[in-house]
Amino acid sequence: MFIYSVRASTLKFFGAVILSLAALIALICFIPTADTVDAQTFSPGEKINYANIKSNEDRINFLSQFGWEAEASPLKEETVTIPDEFDRVYTGYNDIQKKAGLDLTKYKNKEVLRYCYKITNYPDYPGEVTATLLIYKNKVIGGDISSADVNGFTHGFEKSTSQ
Repeated sequence: MFIYSVRASTLKFFGAVILSLAALIALICFIPTADTVDAQTFSPGEKINYANIKSNEDRINFLSQFGWEAEASPLKEETVTIPDEFDRVYTGYNDIQKKAGLDLTKYKNKEVLRYCYKITNYPDYPGEVTATLLIYKNKVIGGDISSADVNGFTHGFEKSTSQ
């Protein structure tokens, strides 16, 4: 005769494992990826493509997804390193990225490509407005729309209703 006993601690262990697996599966299913993020400021269900940004044309098309028109060639192209530790300025800049569903913290200490384009259709603003794209491995990982003025503005890619 074979007797097998199960203690309450064994049941608790397997229960915790099953609950953890269920929570992990739920997270994987419901958290959006950085490649496509809902663009609910435009029309519900419309997706913005952040991946496969390989050429100048791809970068211009990326900006046009948000309704921006940019000059054909960038004002500036450079390689920058995301700092290992964020100061107050970078923390504030990353807050702008997080509102757009992006996050620069996972790119700390990585070299990324930075492209700046002149925006030609910014509404009701007489000064120069630029779009900055941060690209890592052909994927937009961050960026902004900003003015070059001292008392200017910086916001995410989306067009807000207050502009």
